[in-house]
Amino acid sequence: MPGTFEVSLAFPSLGFASPLFLAGVPGESRVVVVEQGGLIHVFANDSAAQTTAVVLDLAASIVFGGELGLLGLAFDPDFIRNRFVYVHYTAPFPTRSVIARFTWDAILDIIDPASEKILLELLQPFDNHNAGMLAFAAQRRLLIAFGDGGGAGDPNDNGQDQTTMLGSFLRVDPHPANPADPYDVPGDNPFVGTAGVPPEMWAFGFRNPFRFSVDRQTGTVWAGDVGQSAREEVDVVESGGNYGWRVFEGTLIFNNTGNTLPPDAFTPPILDYSRNLGISVIGGYVYRGARLPSLHGAYIYGDFGTGTIWALVYDGTNVVRNDVIANVPAITSFGEDNDAELFVISGNGMLFSLSESAAGSTDVPPATLSATRIFSDLTTLTPAEGFFEYGMNAPGYLDGATGRRWFGIPPDTTAGFSDTGPWTFPVGSMFVQHLELDLTGGVRPVETRVLIKRERDIAGYSYRWRSDGSDADLLAGGFIENLDLAMGGMQTYEYPARTDCNDCHNAPAAGEVLGVITRQLNRENPAGTDNQLDELNSAGLFSTDIGPADMLEAYVDPFDAVEDLESRARTYLAANCAQCHQPDGGSGVALDLRFDTANVDMNAIDVVPSAGDLGIVGARIIASGSKEASVLWERISRVDDFRMPTVVRHTIDTAGVDLIGQWIDAL
Repeated sequence: MPGTFEVSLAFPSLGFASPLFLAGVPGESRVVVVEQGGLIHVFANDSAAQTTAVVLDLAASIVFGGELGLLGLAFDPDFIRNRFVYVHYTAPFPTRSVIARFTWDAILDIIDPASEKILLELLQPFDNHNAGMLAFAAQRRLLIAFGDGGGAGDPNDNGQDQTTMLGSFLRVDPHPANPADPYDVPGDNPFVGTAGVPPEMWAFGFRNPFRFSVDRQTGTVWAGDVGQSAREEVDVVESGGNYGWRVFEGTLIFNNTGNTLPPDAFTPPILDYSRNLGISVIGGYVYRGARLPSLHGAYIYGDFGTGTIWALVYDGTNVVRNDVIANVPAITSFGEDNDAELFVISGNGMLFSLSESAAGSTDVPPATLSATRIFSDLTTLTPAEGFFEYGMNAPGYLDGATGRRWFGIPPDTTAGFSDTGPWTFPVGSMFVQHLELDLTGGVRPVETRVLIKRERDIAGYSYRWRSDGSDADLLAGGFIENLDLAMGGMQTYEYPARTDCNDCHNAPAAGEVLGVITRQLNRENPAGTDNQLDELNSAGLFSTDIGPADMLEAYVDPFDAVEDLESRARTYLAANCAQCHQPDGGSGVALDLRFDTANVDMNAIDVVPSAGDLGIVGARIIASGSKEASVLWERISRVDDFRMPTVVRHTIDTAGVDLIGQWIDAL
């Protein structure tokens, strides 16, 4: 059951004119608010904020009123480096929807109007049902929602007409191989090659999906589609789906004239409600923050007419719960900051937040590393009783840092063992990664990361070490700094935001704790005194006796030239890439880099890439005998928008690049 929720002003001193959207500025402790009249404001994400700054004014370029205006904004996934911002607005003469990219000037701290690059324009036959939201999904693909173009009852039947982009979701790659192009069309879009259908189309059959969102953890796309006169609906949007309008309004038949499709050709909403509960659904977000613990994993959405806010729990097949949790008048949108904390935007000009009482622990650790009591001696990093320090056979690359690792589980509990798959851990288990860099003045600690196993997921937190090494402080969000290296030069070091941890540690198929697995831990402990698996088995960690460690498999050291090249390369890919690149891994690409997958089944070797060729002539994901023609090798060899893996993006793992290059050339 959810706790009790209270609504309060998030920024009591601030007010806005027709606000429609809020988002955190990536890498900063600021947020932006979009006004329908054409202004974008930025200000400190602090309840005491007194003023805002206008960073973009499009008032002279748009038509504003009713459902027209500046309707949506999305930050590029690599905004910290490329400073790209995407907006959705309505332009006049003729009335049309415009999707455009701008660049936020870091020095002047403005979104430069002269930097506009128009990606797409769509004529609008009426002045309503523009939708307006846009957001990035898996593989850095931009999703764009358009309504049916307006007019009561969809008079042109645009919802079911696949020759128009109206009434649909589009999916594009706004990082085209040719920078002169507005975007590339992903090759795995569902209607690529279908005659008469725009290849950008990803799903269709919508009336006015005004607000949608992408679940930070699972990548699931949620939308609220505003109804005509009888039903409001909540959809889980998937590739290729037909969501029914205008044949259906919610789950009711609306206009079946000319329809030749059977009922099972349409994807029904996961929930719809009648007009006695509301008159205009406002899609929200799956909550992934820390402030409202009982709502974690629930979809939070509302209704403009009644102000009702619901928390919907969906198990993938059925709606398990749909609880009314609060009321805010004239809801026009929801928003998230960089820590996935939720805001409610009201058309009356105010921004609201929710607080929870009568709920369980938030699992947020103390403000300093010393206060966590993970270490009995912070100077020597001596772990507290119950924590086990472990080494790994093939640790993932850490952006040039070296690491130490510990984990502990609650007393009187055990872990579930698997010889080749992920282990399972009880609620309350903790996993610690400590990172150091060789800087001017010597090797010193930079960051300590803590993962906590919760009821529904795993939560990550980052502690930034003080320069004197006395303690480390909990970061509220992501942070970037430049550090002086001992060998000379500077290194950009990025502390992850709490939600960044979900990119890897909540991968659907790989499990939540990536490194604590049999093949990684089947080796001597860091002290070199015993095999770690034998130690843990003797200590009763597992729910069953796992037998002697020498009967179990182990990864090789990827950089030990004595081992065979194939095993070394496949181990490297498994340790650095396979958490996402496997079936149901959440990457959006049908690529399987798990260690046990045969080369022929990886869907990579001599396969044409579906996620862009990076300008490589004759590109393949992995080109037999040619690393230079291999997109995989190219992606790990660079530090830019196309970098893989994205979680380590400021330095190049030269040893790993060389290893994978040798392996590809030898295929």
